[in-house]
Amino acid sequence: QVHLAESGGGLAQAGGSLRLSCAASNSVYAMGWFRQAPGKERELIVAIDYNGDYPYYAHSVKGRFTISRNNANRTAYLQMNSLKPEDTAIYYCATSFRMSTILNGEYDYLGQGSQVTVSS
Repeated sequence: QVHLAESGGGLAQAGGSLRLSCAASNSVYAMGWFRQAPGKERELIVAIDYNGDYPYYAHSVKGRFTISRNNANRTAYLQMNSLKPEDTAIYYCATSFRMSTILNGEYDYLGQGSQVTVSS
């Protein structure tokens, strides 16, 4: 069993920045974030493998968001810059034992979610 503790998020103005953190209770392989906006399906936006060599970014966030991780403290970070109102959603940290699992839109463990609200 892996527990994911999320922190960060909150309210930002358009063009601003926020950072999310996700600390895992055990060593994990792939980590990423999904988000779900009101009335929309949950979507994968970023993912990173253990070595951080091949991060994945959805088209909607590429160039604005950056995922990174520190394996020593089993924590992943999502730096969100140039935020837009359409980034408003609940952001869920996820982890899986295979990168392919997350890239297929699935996960083994999911965090409790962090609300991100971007005002115009």
